Amino acid sequence: MVEAIADYKNGVHTKRAISFFRHIDWILFSSSLLLVFSGIVTMNSFSGENYFFENQLIWASLGVGLFFLLSGIDFRFLRRTSVIIALFVGSVLLLLLLFLFGDIVKGAQSRFDFGLLAVQPADPIKLVVILLLAKYFTRRHIEIANIRHIIVSGFYAFIIFTLILLQPDLGSAIIVALIWLGMVFASGISKRHFLAVLLLGAVASVGMWFYVFEDYQKDRILTFIHPLTDIRGAGYNAYQSTIAVGSGEIFGKGVGYGTQSKLQFLPEYETDFIFAAFAEEWGFVGVILLFILFSIVIWRVLENAKIGATNFEILFGIGLATLFISHFAIHVGINVGLLPVTGTTIPFMSYGGSHLITEFVGLGILMGMRRYARAIHRDDTEREFHAI
Repeated sequence: MVEAIADYKNGVHTKRAISFFRHIDWILFSSSLLLVFSGIVTMNSFSGENYFFENQLIWASLGVGLFFLLSGIDFRFLRRTSVIIALFVGSVLLLLLLFLFGDIVKGAQSRFDFGLLAVQPADPIKLVVILLLAKYFTRRHIEIANIRHIIVSGFYAFIIFTLILLQPDLGSAIIVALIWLGMVFASGISKRHFLAVLLLGAVASVGMWFYVFEDYQKDRILTFIHPLTDIRGAGYNAYQSTIAVGSGEIFGKGVGYGTQSKLQFLPEYETDFIFAAFAEEWGFVGVILLFILFSIVIWRVLENAKIGATNFEILFGIGLATLFISHFAIHVGINVGLLPVTGTTIPFMSYGGSHLITEFVGLGILMGMRRYARAIHRDDTEREFHAI
């Protein structure tokens, strides 16, 4: 009798475990983990101190743990207006507190330093922006043709955009703007309104050039336009980055043998220029594989968005995909000399706990939403699980 009861309990626990893991998109998780591994291997010096390598292993482990933890949560409570308002107000207050208690690093007051760890609020707040816009456009989906809703949603995003830009953190501010733009498109904007938004953005850019941008930010943009005018100054990082990318040629120099990165010619190769460091060591073939992995991540995020239970879940997935695409495109563009240097990380690869944990939290929320995906797609979800 005791053995029968034990067998029954074990069977129940096994069924619960299978039911939990059934809602994990293993293709998405595996691709993300491979990207993390690519970054960790690239930042490993193989000799001397491995500060970045060891810390990133800790952040990656924590991120994976949060991914599985959040995957088991029912996130339908995020549809409540009170929850979204609380998250938005909390985000604004947190950004305001940065100006009082934030740690200044390289001229930017963008993080809280707690000794053993530093937290950069702009990263998780990007998820809050996605949730806020998903909630707003879900409620006004039928009326989205009214330009008033575009202006109101833009105002919410503009508050976060401005507070981040004043740190100053131009890279994160641009990402917030792109998230808003991407989600506006997904909500069904008219072409006429799109042109109006572009015109407004152009006017705002001119205004920021004269009244918002710091001198060093202007130097980076001017150097981008005329890259060879200040190779030893403002254009040094971008110049060294393009050298690193080009020197990788077809098959690369080999893992750990990147001279531009490991000999410190390429500054901050663990964060802002890790794509260049990776390209130097893995070459064109490695870069192609990297693009494939990122494509798989975006594909799976969008596929999970498609089966969202409501427009809120669908828009959240689209916003998350926009976040990843924006970071990836800007980072790669900077590293190959197509965009001015703005200090933007690449998802899952660049060193840093704030952005890495944020990315896994975003995927974890998406997996939690996958648990209550539309009934019409449940059979497809189960087949995916059994096929892996």
